[in-house]
Amino acid sequence: MQLVYEHMLGGKGGDQTLSDLLGFSPSGDDLSYLESIVQGVRENMPAIDQRIEKFLVNWSMDRLARVDLAILRVAAYEIIYRNDVPDAVAIDEAVELSHTFSTDQAGGFINGVLGNLVREKANEK
Repeated sequence: MQLVYEHMLGGKGGDQTLSDLLGFSPSGDDLSYLESIVQGVRENMPAIDQRIEKFLVNWSMDRLARVDLAILRVAAYEIIYRNDVPDAVAIDEAVELSHTFSTDQAGGFINGVLGNLVREKANEK
């Protein structure tokens, strides 16, 4: 999420940024997973944003806190494009990230948006 957020603010997200954000340098499967998430969000951002925007009741994308949007984008990417991450886990992790990086109210909002996204995904099957 922090790398997606950094990219949204114009950063390049290089190896040093990754190490600085995490406090360690990931390798192997961890590095591969992180890279795939960040790349996947970047490549699919218009489609991800379109899906998120459907569930922003009385909100617009430009009114969202950038950190909340980064959290939503990562979780939505996992829900829409990754079969190896259970939807409930993606939502739980997003809510936990909001508790760490955002406001007290963000968790409920993020949970609601992502819950609606999961229900829409189930109806598409």
